[in-house]
Amino acid sequence: MNWAELWPLLWQATLETFQMVIPAALIAEVLGLGLGVLLTLTRPGGLLANRPLNRVLDAIVNIGRSLPFIILLVLLIPLTRLLTGTSIGSTAAIVPLTIAAIPFVARLVDGALYSVPGGVVEAARAMGASTGQIVWKVLLPEARPALIQSFTVMVVNLIGYSAMAGAIGGGGLGDLAIRYGYQRFETGVMVATVLVLLLLVQGVQWLGDWAARRSDHR
Repeated sequence: MNWAELWPLLWQATLETFQMVIPAALIAEVLGLGLGVLLTLTRPGGLLANRPLNRVLDAIVNIGRSLPFIILLVLLIPLTRLLTGTSIGSTAAIVPLTIAAIPFVARLVDGALYSVPGGVVEAARAMGASTGQIVWKVLLPEARPALIQSFTVMVVNLIGYSAMAGAIGGGGLGDLAIRYGYQRFETGVMVATVLVLLLLVQGVQWLGDWAARRSDHR
C-alpha cells in the first residue's frame, strides 16, 4: 500500500476515533462527576455521610473498573444494539466506551475532591453554606486542576479503548490497524496507525496539562 492510498484511510479512521471518543468522554465526564461527588459526600465524615450507600457505590465503581474492556465490549452487545440499533461501527462503540469510563472518572473525581483541605469545607459550613453551595462553590473550584487532569487521563484511556473496539468492528484507528496492518500484513499501516495514536495522546495530554496549569491559582 502506498501513501496515496494510506492517507485517506488514516484520515477516515482518525475521524471515526474522534466520533467515538468525544461523545463518550463528555457523557462519561458528566455522569462520572456526579457519581464521584456522591461518593465523596456519602463517605464517613462527609457532608451526607451514609455508610451503606457509600459501600454500594464503592462496590459498583470497583466492579466497573475491574472488568477488562474487551470483555465489556462483548457483554454490552445487547445493550448497544438496543440503544443504537447495531453492535458495530463508531456509533455503537460509544456505548461501551461511555460505560467503561464512568467508574474510572468517578474514582478520579472522588480522589480529587477528597484532597480538598477539610478546613475549607468547615469554613464554608460555618458561614451557613448549604451542601449544594459547598459542592459547587468550594469543592469543585478548589479541585479544578485535579479534575482537569482526571478528565485528561480519562480521554487518553478512551483513545486506547477505542483502538481495542476495532477488534469487534468498532471502526477507528484500531479497526484500520487490525484489518490492514495485521490481517493483511501491511507493516507500514500498523506503524502509521501507532504514530497517529501517539500524536493524539500527546496532544490531549499537553492540552490537559496546559489547562490544569491555567486553572491553578494557588
